[in-house]
Amino acid sequence: MELNPLDDRIVIEPNIAEETTAGGIVLPDAAQEKPQSGTVVAVGPGRLLESGERCPVAVEVGDEVLYGKYGGTDIEVSGKEVKILRESDILAKIIK
Repeated sequence: MELNPLDDRIVIEPNIAEETTAGGIVLPDAAQEKPQSGTVVAVGPGRLLESGERCPVAVEVGDEVLYGKYGGTDIEVSGKEVKILRESDILAKIIK
């Protein structure tokens, strides 16, 4: 199944949570912190303005982004966990 987000929504594949600490302690699932970064896998066409034009989205497929801990909606698509966010929920784009 493939997702095609609407308006200014963005589909993100979250990075994998850290399973060990810097000191080598293995963390159980309940103690692992939710990842706040991921890779953009799909982007909507942009928000519709009152003039009828679309406002372009600032991120593209393949970009690494940071987002709020509790923002968006978590869903499972084809066995993969993804997160759907609005463009305003994205805090920053990671530049490498």
